[in-house]
Amino acid sequence: MDLRDYLTLIRKRWIGVAIVTLAVLAVTSIVTVLSPTNYTARTTIFFAVQGGGSVSDLVQGSTYAEKQVQSYAEVAVAPIVLAPVIDELGLNTTVGALAQQVTASVPAGTVIIEISVVDENPSRAADIANAIGSELSDAVAALSPSGPDGVESVRATTISSATVPVAPSSPNVPRNLLLGTLLGAALGIGLAILREVMNTKVRTEEDVSRVTDASIVATIGFDSDASAHPLIVQADPHSARAEAYRRLRTNLQFLDIADRSHSIVITSSLPGEGKSTTSINLAIALAEAGTRVLLVDADLRRPQVAKYMQLEGRVGLTTVLIGRAQLADVVQPWGAGNLHVLPSGRVPPNPSELLGSRAMETLMESAAQEYDVILLDAPPLLPVTDSAVLAGKAGGALVVIGSDELHLSQLEDSLESLEAVDTRLLGLVLNKVRKMHAGNYVEYDYRSTYASHATRGTRVKGHRRRGNPRPTTELESSPRTRPPVDVREPQSVASGSHTTGVSGAQSPPPTIPPRRASTDGRRGTNQH
Repeated sequence: MDLRDYLTLIRKRWIGVAIVTLAVLAVTSIVTVLSPTNYTARTTIFFAVQGGGSVSDLVQGSTYAEKQVQSYAEVAVAPIVLAPVIDELGLNTTVGALAQQVTASVPAGTVIIEISVVDENPSRAADIANAIGSELSDAVAALSPSGPDGVESVRATTISSATVPVAPSSPNVPRNLLLGTLLGAALGIGLAILREVMNTKVRTEEDVSRVTDASIVATIGFDSDASAHPLIVQADPHSARAEAYRRLRTNLQFLDIADRSHSIVITSSLPGEGKSTTSINLAIALAEAGTRVLLVDADLRRPQVAKYMQLEGRVGLTTVLIGRAQLADVVQPWGAGNLHVLPSGRVPPNPSELLGSRAMETLMESAAQEYDVILLDAPPLLPVTDSAVLAGKAGGALVVIGSDELHLSQLEDSLESLEAVDTRLLGLVLNKVRKMHAGNYVEYDYRSTYASHATRGTRVKGHRRRGNPRPTTELESSPRTRPPVDVREPQSVASGSHTTGVSGAQSPPPTIPPRRASTDGRRGTNQH
C-alpha cells in the first residue's frame, strides 16, 4: 500500500478511526482527572575541595570532586540522610517511601547535585528538599577525610534553596491530552489497516483483480430498497441502478459470442448476490433496445423470476422438459412484446438431471430460432452444480458478485467450477457496491448523468484467471430522451392453460435487422 492507499483507507474508515481516537482520549482524560496533583521542589548543592594554593592542587581537587559527586548523589537518598529528615520534620513515612519521592541528579561535567522532591503538599515538598540539602552537607563532611590541618577536604554549599512551588508538576493536562489524541489516532489507523488486511471479502474491482483477469462488464450500486422494487429499470428508469443495467446491456454488445448461440447463463457464487434481479433488469433493458429476449428461470431450486415479475410460475421450464408442453405454449409475454418469460414451473426432485438433459439442449436450440438473446437465471455455483451443467450448453456465463458478501476464495472456487466444464466466462457483474467502497467509476452513477467515465484504478499484478478482455469502446449514454415504453400488465396463466406464443408477439422495430441463418445452419448475431 502506498500513501494514497492509506489516505483512501482512512477516508473510508474515518468513523472507526474517530471512535477509537475519542475513546482513547476519554480514557486519558479520566486517568488525568483521577491522578493526584503533585508539586516538585528543587534545591542545588555545590561541592568543592578544600586546601591547596597552587594551580596543580586546584586541578587535582576539581577532578577529585567530579569523581566523588556521583557518590554523593547516592548518599542523598540513603538512610544516613533521609532518616534525620523524617525525624526533623516529623514525617509520617518510611525511608523507602521517602526515597521514592526524591531524585538526585548530577549535570554532566559539573560538581553540582540537583535534588528534586515530589509531594502532594507544595510547602512540605520545599521543606523536605531543604532538609535533605542540609543533611547531605553534614553527611559529606562526616564521610570526607580531613586534611593535615584538620579541615574537611570536601565542602558542600547550598547555592539554590527550594521554594514553595506555585503550580503542580503533574498531571500535565495539555501534554496528556495531546499524547492521548496521538495514541488514539495511531491505534485507530492501525486497527483500520489490520481490518483491511484481514478482510478477505470482495468489495471493489481491485479485490476481484486479485483472483481473475475477467472483465467487470458492469458495476451496480447498492440500494437498500432493491428487494422491494426489483424491477428498477421499469419502476425507476432514470435511477442510477437503471443506468448501470443499461451499461451492462451495452457492454454485452461488445462481447464476442458470434460463434456461439446467443444464450447467456447468469449466475453467482452464493445465494443473495442479486443474480435474479440482474437477469430480469438486463432482460428489460435489452427489450427496450428492440432486442427479442427470452428470460428463462432455470433456478429449479429457488425460482424467483415469476414472483418478481408477478407471473404464473406453476407451468414453465420443467413442464417443457418433461414433455407436457411446447415452448410456445408456456412462454409469457411481458411489457411491449419484445420480452418473453419462461418461468421455472414446478420444482422437480432432479434439477441437475433436467438441466443437463437432451430436452434442455433441444429447448435452447428451438428458442435460438425465435429470439435474439436467451438469458438463463441459474442457481448459485457453490451450493449446487446446476449452473455449471447449464453453462456448458450456453454461449457463455455472466457471474454476479455481491460486494462485501463473497470471500475471495469463494469467488475463486466458483470460477474454477466454470473452468472445469470449459464454460466461456463472458464477464463479471459487481453488484451492491456501496459508495464507501466505490471508486470514481461508481461515483459517476451517483453524481453525474452524462459525464465521461473516470479512469479506473490500476489492477493488482499477479497470477490471475483469464477471462475476456475488458471492452474498450465508450459506454453508451442512457436513452433518457426515448419516449416511455408502453408497459402492459403481465398476463397470468392458470395451471394447464396456454399463453400466447411467440408467433403472436409484435415484430421487432425496423431499426433492428432481422436475424438471418448463417451458411452452416447456425443463427447469426445482431450487431448493435
